Amino acid sequence: MPLVMLIFGIVFLKKPPQRVNGIYGFRTEQSMKNKDTWDFAHRHFGRVWLIAGAVTLPLTVIAMLFFAGKAEDTVAYGSLIVVGVQMAVLIGTIFPTQRALKRTFDAYGRRRN
Repeated sequence: MPLVMLIFGIVFLKKPPQRVNGIYGFRTEQSMKNKDTWDFAHRHFGRVWLIAGAVTLPLTVIAMLFFAGKAEDTVAYGSLIVVGVQMAVLIGTIFPTQRALKRTFDAYGRRRN
C-alpha cells in the first residue's frame, strides 16, 4: 500500500487525470465541481500521498521485520495489524485534501478571495 501511495502520489503530481471523471482520480463532490477544483485536488492529494507513502513504507518494512522467523499465526496477525494501520493512513489522507478544497473554493467551486 505505501508503494502504491508513493507511485500514485508522483503520478497525480506529474500527470493527473486531465478530465473530471467518475472512474479515476481523487473523486469527491468538491473535487469534481470543475477543472480548477479537480486540478487543485490532484496536486494537493499527490503531495499528501507522496509524503504518506514515504513515511509508511519504511515503517512497514521495520514492522514486518519484527515478524521475520516467527510462527505463521504471528506473522498473519502482525500483517493484519500493519495492513489495518496502512488502511487508516490511506483513508486519513482524504481529509487534508478536502479541508484544503474547502479553504480554497466556495460551495460552487469558485476560488475564494
